[in-house]
Amino acid sequence: RLGGDDEEPEFSNLSWSAMLFAAGMGIGLVFWGAAEPLSHFRSPPPGVTPMSAGAASAAMRYSFFHWGLHPWAIYTLVALAIAFFQARGGGLNFSSTMGGLNVNPKSRWLDLIDLFAVVATAFGVATSLGLGAMQINSGLNAVFGVTISITAQVVIIVVTTVMFMASALSGLERGVKWLSTINLCIAGLLATAVFIVGPTGAILDTFTDALGGYLDAFVSMSLRLTPFRESSWVGDWTIFYWAWWLSWSPFVGHFIARVSKGRTIREFVSGTLLVPALMCFAWFSVFGGSALHLEFFGHVPLSEAAKLDPSIAIFRLFDALPASALLSGVATLLVMVFFVTSADSATLVLAMLSSHGNANPSLRLKAVWGSLLALVAISLLLAGGLKAIQTAAIVAALPFSFVIMLLCVSLYRAAKKEWREREHAQRELRRRMRDQATQASQTSQSSRPE
Repeated sequence: RLGGDDEEPEFSNLSWSAMLFAAGMGIGLVFWGAAEPLSHFRSPPPGVTPMSAGAASAAMRYSFFHWGLHPWAIYTLVALAIAFFQARGGGLNFSSTMGGLNVNPKSRWLDLIDLFAVVATAFGVATSLGLGAMQINSGLNAVFGVTISITAQVVIIVVTTVMFMASALSGLERGVKWLSTINLCIAGLLATAVFIVGPTGAILDTFTDALGGYLDAFVSMSLRLTPFRESSWVGDWTIFYWAWWLSWSPFVGHFIARVSKGRTIREFVSGTLLVPALMCFAWFSVFGGSALHLEFFGHVPLSEAAKLDPSIAIFRLFDALPASALLSGVATLLVMVFFVTSADSATLVLAMLSSHGNANPSLRLKAVWGSLLALVAISLLLAGGLKAIQTAAIVAALPFSFVIMLLCVSLYRAAKKEWREREHAQRELRRRMRDQATQASQTSQSSRPE
C-alpha cells in the first residue's frame, strides 16, 4: 500500500480516475482524437499505400500505439519510484528517486536532476497549453466565427491562465478534484453522443480491429525505425510522442504519487496503466474511427482539413454529423476545462519540485509558476506555432531521458536491496523460532523424572 499500512485512499475511485485521465492526456486527446488517424491515413508509415484500407488500419493501430500502454507505462514507473522512495523517507522532489544509487544527499548532481525535471515539466506542459489554445481558437471559430490567429490564441491563454490560477489557489481538494470529475463527465458525454449519432457499427469494428492489430504488432512497432528508408515519419510522430511523454513524466508521475496515497500496488498499477489506456483506445475508436469511416465511405475530405490544420479536424468531423454546433460547443468547453486542469496540476507539481518536495507549496509559488507556464506557451506560439511546440518538447525531453534511465537503475537496486533485507529478516526469524522450539524441547526433556 502506498503510504502507511493503514492509510485510506484520499479520493474516491471516480475522482482518482478522473484526475489521472485529465493529468495524463487531457488536451492532446481532443486535439489529436480525429486529427492523428486522418494524418496517418493521408501520410501513412513507410511501406503503406496512402488513403487505402491498409492505411486506415495502420492509422488506427499507430494511434493506439502512441496513446496506449507506452506513455502510461512511463508515468506508472515514475510515479511508483516517487511513491516508493517517499514511503522510505524521501521527499517529493524528483531527485529523491535516486535513493538507490547511494549518492550523497547534498550532491550538486541531485540539484541538477531536479532542474532537469522542472525544465522538462515546464516545456512539456507548455506544449499542451499551446495545443489547447489552438484547439479552443478553432472551436470558437466553428461555433462563433472567431478568427483563427496567433493574437486570438494569446488572448485565450491569458484568459484561461486566470481561470487555472483561481483553481490552483483554491487547493487540490476543491480545484483539481472537481474540475477533473467535470472533465470526465463532459468527455464521456461527448464521446457517447458521437458514438450514437456517428457510424456506431463502424466504431465498434474499428475498436476491435485496431486493438487486435495493436496487440499483434506491439513489439515491432515499439522497435521500429527506418534505417533503410529516407523517411521522417517515425521522427515526426513516434519519436515526438516519446519525447512528449518523457517531458510529461515528472509532472504526471508526481501528481499520480500525490493523489494515490492509500492505494494498494495492484490498484495503483491497474488504475494508472490499464484503465487510462483503455479509455484512450475507446476515444480514438469513436473520433478517429468516425472520421476515417466518413472519409473512406462518405467521401468527406476530412484528411485534407487535418493536413491544413490539425486543430480543426475534429470540428470538420462534427460538421458531417447531426447537431454539429452543439458538439463543437461541448468539445470547445472540454478543451477549456482540460486546459485548466492540466495547468492547475502542473502548477502544483512545479511548485513542489522547486520547494524541495513540499507537498503543500505556498500560493505565491504556485502563482509564479502559473504565470511562467503561460509565458512559455505564448512564446512557443509566437516562435512558430505547432512546429515550435513539438520541437520544444523534444529538446526538453532529450537530457531528461538519461535521468529516467538512472531512475530505473535506482528503483531496481533499492527494491532488490529491500527484498534481500526482508528475506534475511525472515530467515533470521525462522532460525530463532527453530532455536526456541529446540530449546523448549530440550528443557521439557530434561525436566522429566528419571
